[in-house]
Amino acid sequence: MKRESSDNRVRLYPDGKYRWVYEVPMLRNPSIAIDVGRVLCISMGVVWLFMVVLLGFEDGFSLHGLWSVTRVFLLLMLAFLAIGALAYLIVAWAYGWKYTALFTMDEQEIVHQQAYGQTRRAQMLGALSALAGAAAGRSGAVGAGLLSASHFSTTSRYADGGKVVPRRSMHLIKVDQRLSRNRIYVDDEDFDFVYDFLSEHCSRHKRQTPLALDRKADEGKALK
Repeated sequence: MKRESSDNRVRLYPDGKYRWVYEVPMLRNPSIAIDVGRVLCISMGVVWLFMVVLLGFEDGFSLHGLWSVTRVFLLLMLAFLAIGALAYLIVAWAYGWKYTALFTMDEQEIVHQQAYGQTRRAQMLGALSALAGAAAGRSGAVGAGLLSASHFSTTSRYADGGKVVPRRSMHLIKVDQRLSRNRIYVDDEDFDFVYDFLSEHCSRHKRQTPLALDRKADEGKALK
């Protein structure tokens, strides 16, 4: 399937991988802030539950004791959310108000590579341009060079299965697996293509194990 060439468009490169760069406006797109808030709330919830159980075994379970612990944790949660919001604004300012990432997708996995600022974005786009014009024999080396333009990466292998959740209004596709949570950002023009690709591959690999077991069972019956 031929993809149009543009900075943010998904494009197939000579090494057989789809790549694109996406910039998330951190003040207008709430997806990152939502994830940060969710992590804070879950962390506080786990500590709250531990404290409730601990105090319950020590002093006995009662509504008064439960409310006493809960009231303190609600105040702490509000304080932590306020600190988290301030920290988010500081990080967004440090990033130039944009979160920049390079995405690489093929038949086995999708990789989310984080970059910093406009300089890193320019380096990534320059490397992608070099990769687009590279001969097939050199495309692997140029593709590997893209790794030096990123700092952190998250990889989702389709063989591990997982759930693919679209959030079109935020240009976001979530790939949730047992041990990882990957966030894939893509423009509207390519959203359906990437979502269908990930949905097909994740579900296909997830079904391989039971199908293989069924095949082996049939072969065993045939031998008997």
